[in-house]
Amino acid sequence: VQLVESGGGLVQAGGSLRLSCAASGRTFRGYAMGWFRQAPGKAREFAAAISWSGGTTYYADSVKGRFTISRDNAKNTVYLQMNSLKPGDTAVYYCNADPSMGRLSLPGVEYDYWGQGTQVTVSS
Repeated sequence: VQLVESGGGLVQAGGSLRLSCAASGRTFRGYAMGWFRQAPGKAREFAAAISWSGGTTYYADSVKGRFTISRDNAKNTVYLQMNSLKPGDTAVYYCNADPSMGRLSLPGVEYDYWGQGTQVTVSS
């Protein structure tokens, strides 16, 4: 399994970034996808999830209304559009997949594999 995140960078507060995560190495048909983030010195936390069909999305309260998750199943890729970024959004962002959308948002959920992540830095 390979998860390759990209699109991070340095942006000023109030700015926007679009992250991508390309999944490969197995079939992800039927899998929900999620974005997570880990700030320096903190545990990894859930940010957003999307169902296989794309018809259902779920967000952490901290990003609701500012971030939008979407996916392109033909490309095995999930996206995270991040608007109105704040310094508190600074973190390494990761994606992952799970047959259960609900499990993606469970506190402390762990998976056998993670990608290298993509760094997002928001300056004030």
